[in-house]
Parts: sequence; C-alpha cells; structure tokens
Amino acid sequence: MNIDMIRAAAQRFKGHGRRTPLLSSPFLDEIAGKPVFVKAECLQHTGSFKFRGGWSALSGLPVNERKNGVIAFSSGNHAQGVAYAAALHGVPAVIIMPSDAPRLKIANTRALGAEVVLYERATEDRDAIGARLAKERGLTLIKPYDEPLVIAGQGTAGLEIAEQATEEGITQAEVLVCCGGGGLTSGIALALAADAPAFKVRPCEPKGFDDVTRSLASGEIKRNAQLSGSLCDAIITPQPGDLTFPIMAEHCGAGMVVSEEEALKAMALAYQRLKIVVEPGGAVGLAAALFHADKTDAPALIAVATGGNVDADVFSQALATLS
Repeated sequence: MNIDMIRAAAQRFKGHGRRTPLLSSPFLDEIAGKPVFVKAECLQHTGSFKFRGGWSALSGLPVNERKNGVIAFSSGNHAQGVAYAAALHGVPAVIIMPSDAPRLKIANTRALGAEVVLYERATEDRDAIGARLAKERGLTLIKPYDEPLVIAGQGTAGLEIAEQATEEGITQAEVLVCCGGGGLTSGIALALAADAPAFKVRPCEPKGFDDVTRSLASGEIKRNAQLSGSLCDAIITPQPGDLTFPIMAEHCGAGMVVSEEEALKAMALAYQRLKIVVEPGGAVGLAAALFHADKTDAPALIAVATGGNVDADVFSQALATLS
C-alpha cells in the first residue's frame, strides 16, 4: 500500500463518487471545547464511505476478473457499496450478510441488484462461506477492509480531508475515524501522512469491541471476545486486518473508545445541529470528539461520520436522548 495507489483510486473515483462536505456548528464546538469539523461520508453514494472502496475495487480489477461477478461479506455498508459499484459496472454481485444486520441495509443491498446470502454471525464462518461460493461460481472476492484496492479507495476520503482542511484554514488537527477492520482508518492515515503530515488519525470504537485500540496499545493484533450485540454493527469486526494493522501502528495515535449511549447522543446532535442522519457505528468518531475531547491536545478535531444507514427505530432511540 502506498499513496500512489490512493491517488490512482481518486482519479478513477472522479465523476462517479461524491466529494462529501466538511461541516461544522458552533454548538458542537461548545460541547467539545474546541473546533469540531465533521466529514459527512453519510452523504456518499449508498449512504457510507464504503462506496469509495467498492468503486475502487471494481474499477481496479481487470475486466476478465470481474466479468463473472464479485462476492463480498458485510453487515451492510460494504455490501451496498460493492453492490452499487457492481451494478454500475454491469456485473453480478453476491453479498454475504449476517442475519442480524439492520433490515434497511439488507433491503437496500437487494434493491441494488445483489443476491444476499444470510448467515448466523455467532455460529457460522463468513470467510468459509465466501470462499466456497467464490470457488463454485468463479466470483472475485472483495474483502471489506484487508484488500489494497479497497484501502486505496477509502483513502480518497483522506485526500479530500487534506484539501478541505486547507480551504478551512485548519493547520493542525486530529482526525477521529470510526474503526472496524481498519480499511478507512489506514487509508485516511496514509493519505494524510502524505498530504497533511501535521494531522494525526485516531481510531474510534464502541466499548466491548475495541480490538484496534487494544491492538495498538499492545503492539500486536487482539481479537474481540464477542462478535455481535452492539448497535454499532457497522464497525464490529473480529480483529484488525493483517494489512491494515501495520499501517495503523505506524501512522495512527492511540485508539478512543465510546459508549453506545454516547454514540446515540452524537447521532441526535448531528441531526439537530448539522441536519445529517448518522448511524450508531458511523457516529462513534463524532461521539469521541464531543465527549472525549479531553483525551487529545489537538487544537481542532475532524470526525468522520462514516455512514447513515440506520433503521427508523434506532434513529428514534437516538433522538429520544435530546428530550
């Protein structure tokens, strides 16, 4: 992985994806005690940053490799990103999703033309299912984070952050990224190391699923004890990726951990003050910025709102925190 791959992905992304805005509100600044900016990836195609990696992977594959179709596994956002990218390329997509994924994400993935295969997250091995189907049908597997083309695509968000920070006059900041397997976190970290070296990336995770935070602290990959049971389903992974962890270890600061309650409150504040809809896993970075700003000495914080695909009942639960 290197910056040239990210720049190449950015060229392929032009005309197909969105340059999402960098938003701010004085009300959020007051809560955090310092300037907070929000990179609204919830406004990206399919409602999350995952379209960047999906498009990068599909557009970067040789035609003869992608013609039979692609396969991916995801709780929803990677699923939709790959499904839409595959549809735009005119190739079939099979998506393996956990049965407890939000209904909206499952429905959206099917609506984008993908075949959805459900599995039990606690008792079945998605990697084994994916390997079997890929072999049987001649499909190309697109991993959700431990894949160079996907990391490169996610890194395009980092290039945009560097550009937008310059436009806003931000010269030093910490960038708080909602982190699962580390594809977005490592991609942004590589991009900023090249284009905004004064910025430091901080991976952000929900309590009980802080494998990246523990891995960075120990210097070796640590697994989560459980793989389900969090509203932050979008960023629940077994452990950091073999490709992503070394990148994060080299370029990222210490991880930050927030509670589900803080994520829900951040969702509500994002809606109230920025007029954007963010899902629980996508609000973890903003929650860290708003409620754990004392854990950083940076003069400004940039939180990446990574996704907005949330079921109505969970969003209602979040809004209830305002009352």
